[in-house]
Amino acid sequence: MAVEAGQVMAFAVPGDLETTTGGYLYDRRLAEALRARGLEVRHLRLGDSFPHPTARDMADALAQLGALPRDCPALVDGLAYGALDPEGVARLAAPMVALVHHPLALEPGLSAPQAQAMAARERANLALARHIVVTSGHIGGLLRETYGVAPERISVARPGFVAPNVRPVPEVPPLILSVGLLARRKGHDVLLRALARITDLAWRAVIVGRLHEPETVAALHALRAEMGLVDRVEIAGEVSQSALEALYGRATVFALATRYEGYGIVFDEAMGHGLPIISTQAGAVPETVAPGAGILVPPEDDAAFGAALRRMLSEPQVRAGCADAARRWAAGLGDWAAAAQVVAQAVGFQTSAE
Repeated sequence: MAVEAGQVMAFAVPGDLETTTGGYLYDRRLAEALRARGLEVRHLRLGDSFPHPTARDMADALAQLGALPRDCPALVDGLAYGALDPEGVARLAAPMVALVHHPLALEPGLSAPQAQAMAARERANLALARHIVVTSGHIGGLLRETYGVAPERISVARPGFVAPNVRPVPEVPPLILSVGLLARRKGHDVLLRALARITDLAWRAVIVGRLHEPETVAALHALRAEMGLVDRVEIAGEVSQSALEALYGRATVFALATRYEGYGIVFDEAMGHGLPIISTQAGAVPETVAPGAGILVPPEDDAAFGAALRRMLSEPQVRAGCADAARRWAAGLGDWAAAAQVVAQAVGFQTSAE
């Protein structure tokens, strides 16, 4: 199916759309797929202080959205939409469609009053949205159960999958790869403590992720030194897509000790590269990681995470079985055209046969 010609929408995203995180990767590829289906997608770049916007970024975001005509729907990334001033959102003429990767109020590290205020703002803004697009059934369930959103107002647009074009050449000793924002939610501190439990084995590890919380980055470097892992664990920060692809090709295991995921597009990428996965039972991880493709343990449990790492590194048959399951699952993942179709319908565009 394709959208009818001449239809225009805005896509509002805070910060640089080229940022190398799972959420921004989702937004970029979704925009490309929407354009491939015939839509004119106008990118609105909102301030990068979201989800805790400065007064200037808040005013600018509402001004950009307020300048849209009534017949131009706007898909607004949840990183911004959930943090907008509800009174300002209520005054917008253009239809707003929220793209929720995960509720902002669930971000670890918020105080109870901060989380309550964020949840109240998100609830108010979601009630004002024309429709809501989520990246997983798990997030859809949360919005229904916690935010009182009616099921018919929610559509699930799972991330598409692009098969990698990299021939795997695993390193010796094994490379443990972790990819995720350098933020408390991603659990890199739990990973470091787990790695400290298996120093008797041969391995090295790389943590890739954009600097998101400076205090978390400083704490990770301090913990790495405290654990005696400076020579074995590289905190690489943000890397180019080509460099990341190379790391996937050299890795033996993918490990992310996340405290919460609304979907976790990195798991699709890891499975596409045939990597066995070690992660947690948090959020949407159990529905994202294929059955048999890895070992999932309770969040915050570095002992269990370390034991899973030890088993994966020490038992070749377990590792091979998980890798096979990962590859089989990835081969059946949908493409971005399917996600674009869901979004095109959510913003109210008519479709026609190609």
